[in-house]
Amino acid sequence: MPQNHTSSSSASSAFSMVKVIHYAVVALLLLGGLYYLWMKPPSLNPMADPRAAEALALVQTHRALGYPTILQAMTEHVRSMSERNRVARLGEWRVKLVEGDMYEVRVQLRDQGVTGQWFEREFIWHANLSLKKVNAASLPADGVTPKEPDSEPSGLPAQPLPLGSAGY
Repeated sequence: MPQNHTSSSSASSAFSMVKVIHYAVVALLLLGGLYYLWMKPPSLNPMADPRAAEALALVQTHRALGYPTILQAMTEHVRSMSERNRVARLGEWRVKLVEGDMYEVRVQLRDQGVTGQWFEREFIWHANLSLKKVNAASLPADGVTPKEPDSEPSGLPAQPLPLGSAGY
């Protein structure tokens, strides 16, 4: 009988040790999650920084070539690929402060080609909040963003007036 008491005592201590390890793992996971939420960079959540949210809105609502806004152009591309039974995925919009009032807005677009091969493009724009201006900062973004007319003289000579105009 004394041996039976010893085996139940060791089983009880092993069970309590498993319980302690289980609670320690759960506590570590909870602490890790809280630490991640506390230390998460604002670029992952642009809404945490109101100026980053403004930069994102400025880029997404900026005019696009062939569409009213950049956001509509991107989502329309994904929709049109879906209609052609091809897959396109638009990644998350990320915002990062460059300096002062200048923010960088990025989004990745993955397209599946006819052969099944994937193509990835990163669209990058710079949003200047003080000037309310958006500039394409990558070649793919340049293909979506219309060119702003130059407000400064380019240093090139003025075009001559055609013959028969009021200047001749």
